[in-house]
Amino acid sequence: MSESSGLPRAAGTAAPTGARPRIRHNDYSPLVPPPLGGWAPHLPVSVVIPAYGGQHRLDLTLAALATQTYPPGLMEIIVVDDGSEPPLRLPAIRPEHTRLVSGADGGWGTAHALNSGIRLAEGEIVQRLDSDMVICREHIEALMRWHHLTDYVVTIGAKVFVQEPDLTAAEVYAAVGEGGLDTLFDMESAVPSSTEATIRRLDGLRASRNPYHVCTGPTVSFRRTLFHTVGGLDPNVLRGEDTEFAYRLAMSGAVFVPDMQARAVHLGLPAQRVDKDSTVRVVAPFLAHRVPLRRDLRKERGRTWLVPYAEVVLDVRGAAEAQVGAAVAGALGGSLPDVAVTLVGPWAELPEGRHQVLTDPGFETRLVREQFRYDDRVRLVSAPVPDPAPVPFRYTGPVDVPLDRRSLELMIKAMTENLNGMLVVEFPDGRTARLERTDAVNRARLLAAPGEDLAEVIEQVYGVRRGAASEFWPPAAKDRPAKAPRAQSAAPKDGPGKRDTGEPAGRDTGEPGGHDTGEPAGRDASEGRPGRSAPQPAALVNRLRTAFRGR
Repeated sequence: MSESSGLPRAAGTAAPTGARPRIRHNDYSPLVPPPLGGWAPHLPVSVVIPAYGGQHRLDLTLAALATQTYPPGLMEIIVVDDGSEPPLRLPAIRPEHTRLVSGADGGWGTAHALNSGIRLAEGEIVQRLDSDMVICREHIEALMRWHHLTDYVVTIGAKVFVQEPDLTAAEVYAAVGEGGLDTLFDMESAVPSSTEATIRRLDGLRASRNPYHVCTGPTVSFRRTLFHTVGGLDPNVLRGEDTEFAYRLAMSGAVFVPDMQARAVHLGLPAQRVDKDSTVRVVAPFLAHRVPLRRDLRKERGRTWLVPYAEVVLDVRGAAEAQVGAAVAGALGGSLPDVAVTLVGPWAELPEGRHQVLTDPGFETRLVREQFRYDDRVRLVSAPVPDPAPVPFRYTGPVDVPLDRRSLELMIKAMTENLNGMLVVEFPDGRTARLERTDAVNRARLLAAPGEDLAEVIEQVYGVRRGAASEFWPPAAKDRPAKAPRAQSAAPKDGPGKRDTGEPAGRDTGEPGGHDTGEPAGRDASEGRPGRSAPQPAALVNRLRTAFRGR
């Protein structure tokens, strides 16, 4: 149903590996965009518009796109009709290269429509735009200028919400073409986007820990190659698909750049104003399963989630079944409930068919396989995948040092306090383990020159923290000093009194909490509580040395 737009293909436009600016966290200050109107674009862009009904609003959106400052020869528009009845049509006022296509067979919804349109796109850059947005004349240019600086940015436009006035496409075309977006709408009564307050508070997202959270979809652009790298949008996510997609972009190492000069008006009030309760509730289960950093959505114990919060990788080649069992139990039985385990072993080398059972050279390996091959939380692989995305954290450590109940939680907390990209844990015998942030490692892969040490690049763009094992393996109860007696509160002599349990007030679940911070936000049970002594590192070191000697 679609035809080629005839857009020029950009060859070799991506910055070469090693020449990309090394942006630390989300501080894109090294990127200096040219002034609007003062530069010469060369990257072709495909504006993809998912649409379901709303012909009149679509007409206004296309009218505004028809008078952009970005060169028409470098811009194509793909409108994806997501099953509208009656079918949508292309209006008379529209950009030169505009196509109307249907969503691919077998699906529906915004994510499905976007995937259908982007697969047909010919531009180097993809601009996603809602079909009820009237954008300013410089909108596309403002966002595209960042993509000309480097190839791993995601740009976000500004927007406000208005009650839709009675407008024609001709009026929108004329006003936007004259730079008069404000003359079309009553901007004083416009409802600002809640994300823009967050953008301003976090210095344009330069100080944001999780900038993907404000990437809510109506106007956002990214490289088409990046879209394919992360696998496109998830068509099973019917609401919140933009946030879930942005999360995966973040895990790929992308930098998020909002540009408030890319102004837009959203026709109609935000859904939260219409039905806030249902709007929030319908999104929650989709994000809970797919965005592990949303710790506020994963409070129930005993649940299994689609995307784990952390992956524990253990090389079990040559290890005894009992040793592996203890290591797996330590990983899955800790204070973090949503952990997956990857066991690296010679599974493919085990011969099939008739074989000796009790005297099999692979006796221990077979036992390990039978113990865990049916556990959905455990994977048996010959080698771990290089990229664990969308899992945000990966721990790799020795199989003969099982994780303590709180080890993984304490490591993540220590690393995320300063948004480090890697934590190196040093054991008393000289061995090490490491915990990695997926987004940091993938950023480093984008930036590293051939042969360059990845850890050095992670240090530059996120930071690397080192710590002794005693920080993350709390001492056993027998090694802890005795607690000092706590003062008892006197109860009224003749009245009922509350028994003093010796525990601080409030329930301590040992679980990380917080809203979308990417780190455990619950208070550490060993910090700042009266009557509790700090862990003694010397005792733990002795304990670990004893364990190593007894292996």
